[in-house]
Amino acid sequence: MLKIVLDAMGGDNAPYEIVKGAVLGIQQLEHMKVILVGDESKIKDILKDFTYDTERIEVVNASEIIDNHDAPVVAIRKKKDSSLVKGLTMLKDKQADAFISAGSTGALLAGGTLIVGRIPGIERPALAPLLPTKKGMTLLIDCGANVDSKASYLVQYATMGSIYLENVLGISNPKVALVNIGSEESKGNALVKETFPLLQQTNLNFTGNIEARDILYGDADVVVCDAFVGNVILKLTEGLSSLLIQEIKVGLMSNTISKLGALLIKKTLKKTLKKFLTSEYGGAPLLGVNGLVIKAHGNTDHKNIVACLVQSQKFYDQKINQKIQEKLGNEQDIKEGI
Repeated sequence: MLKIVLDAMGGDNAPYEIVKGAVLGIQQLEHMKVILVGDESKIKDILKDFTYDTERIEVVNASEIIDNHDAPVVAIRKKKDSSLVKGLTMLKDKQADAFISAGSTGALLAGGTLIVGRIPGIERPALAPLLPTKKGMTLLIDCGANVDSKASYLVQYATMGSIYLENVLGISNPKVALVNIGSEESKGNALVKETFPLLQQTNLNFTGNIEARDILYGDADVVVCDAFVGNVILKLTEGLSSLLIQEIKVGLMSNTISKLGALLIKKTLKKTLKKFLTSEYGGAPLLGVNGLVIKAHGNTDHKNIVACLVQSQKFYDQKINQKIQEKLGNEQDIKEGI
């Protein structure tokens, strides 16, 4: 039975939404056990409101919480009894198969590397969220783990991202593109100029450079960049999406005529806007660590937690980490780039 550790204290809506997601998750996934780590008394008080299989939900007490104001590395070292550290340690010790948290991204990235460790052969793990596009979804890698990267890191990101998309989302031979300020091979900074020919030498479906404006049109399935660029793209996309939705609502409610129009297009508009919600796909996996670590959004709700549990099941069933290690270990051209 697959064992998933949930950081019950991580995120804006913890612990209630996390606990609710765990209960709903085991109802949907028959061969899964969830271990909730956090304030035991609070978690058990919430569980009293639900009917569930008590054999498939376990509570592990943690007396500390790492929040976004804590320095990530310092917090990992000092707050040993935090829900995040205890959960990652359980993953490292093989007491669980995956760890999910909506808590501090910095602490999760630091803990994933320092506690869980890397897959043999991986230089740096990478955070890989999905972005909604006109054609579906695009994997952005890296968006937060490594602000300063080498060309060999980016080649590994591309490989890990391709394996993940092909096996978890079922995208055959995913198209890989490198974020740049132009489509021409000659453009860009030293990092992308060095990375471009390395990606050409791989067996990946590398389609060349991609400009930021083209990402949301779905011209690539895997978009590769260093974490500084990736985080800017992610935050700008999230901010713009939120702003546009707000402005559309304000516009539709601005007068009587627009309100009537809103009633007519409500169903179609709701369906269209749903395409730009990533919650149904789960969270962002930290690819390259020697265990499954998933970062859920900070304001995650129970629906997203369920999606993260489903995502974990697929990741586990498809043996993603094993395939990453086998692929990078067998690809001589990538090994030479390390």
